[in-house]
Amino acid sequence: MSSPRKSTKARLIEAALDLFAERGVTETTTKAVAERAQVNEVTLFRNFGNKYRLLLAVIEDSAVFAKLVHALIEQANGKDNVAEFLQEYARESLRTLDKAPDLVRSIVGEAGNYPIENRIALGKGLSEANRYVAEYLEEAIATENLESNLTGEQIVNLLNFLLLGYFVVESSTEGYNYWEEQDLFLDSIVSLFLQGAFTSSSPKIAETSIVKVKTEEIADLPASLVRSLFRKAKKTGKQEYALIYVLFGAGLSASEVLHLQRSHSVVEPQQHILQVNYGVERQVPLNHWVMGYRYGTTSINPLIQWLKSRKDEQSAIFINDAGKAITEAELQTIWQNLTADLLTPQGKVPTINRARQTWCVEMLMRGIELEDLSILSGMDIKHLRQYAQRARNKAALESAARLDKKT
Repeated sequence: MSSPRKSTKARLIEAALDLFAERGVTETTTKAVAERAQVNEVTLFRNFGNKYRLLLAVIEDSAVFAKLVHALIEQANGKDNVAEFLQEYARESLRTLDKAPDLVRSIVGEAGNYPIENRIALGKGLSEANRYVAEYLEEAIATENLESNLTGEQIVNLLNFLLLGYFVVESSTEGYNYWEEQDLFLDSIVSLFLQGAFTSSSPKIAETSIVKVKTEEIADLPASLVRSLFRKAKKTGKQEYALIYVLFGAGLSASEVLHLQRSHSVVEPQQHILQVNYGVERQVPLNHWVMGYRYGTTSINPLIQWLKSRKDEQSAIFINDAGKAITEAELQTIWQNLTADLLTPQGKVPTINRARQTWCVEMLMRGIELEDLSILSGMDIKHLRQYAQRARNKAALESAARLDKKT
């Protein structure tokens, strides 16, 4: 039986990938791409508009960048410590770049010739990928009870700059062989990030290391504060109310919320489920009850009411005033506006990641097993043990309160 014929779009992307790698982006013409794909040039313009939009499609579709991030998640996320995590990420990154060295060199070397819109879109895509990787790095740091002098995103950006520089030099030059083997380069990178650029008996210099030991703070929010937050969100607007409901009712991270689409909201007879396709792919039930209060049913809840109120065609669940998918900065602004007059028991304004911590602790208080919570949250069991300890502490407080009522 013959294999099904590829779509016209797929053939054009495949032809463009080959030609960009062979000739470079500047020297590749739309006519050449159309001929390689065995279609006429008008078809190319109808599908992509111009060569640079076709290039964006190639970047999004090809293994060069898309698989770079997913390779990390598949290979590095199972590692036991930050050192192994960083090393596996670096190794997989170089391995993926090596699959299409000519294309990568072309994209990097000729980017200055692209339209500004193209460069903005390319930069945005890379930033988004870095944020995604940074989330997993931060989880690895937290799991190992470490702290960083830099944010996870800063570490990933620095690491990627080093990797790209190494790749360009290795693939473009001859006779430059500072590291005899790639593994020696990878070991040097890991040492740089974990131990710092300098070593000394002086505590002041020794503290130049980027990552050092600490105890992660699990600071779930009290029920009264969560209740106040829900009330304020409801008064503010339907989208704000739906956002708070998703954060506390499903325990999604900010990045996962940003990537939710209408089609990801699945209403079953007995459950409202969110399909998470960003990061660790999984399904998460949207709880009806949050911290002792009910916020609707499977068929009527803040998220469903928000979606039903929409008159636009935008596929994203959460949108801005321009009708486009909400950005990370806009999400943070909404959260900050809703929490501006609220303080945690530690005297701090709650951050958005506290919603996920609160959901994890509440699920454990309800009796969910660590293995099941790991499946729903996308977090590894070792990391979740810290949440289990916090849940036990809260259970002890509740037990003490019940005993006090009896006396």
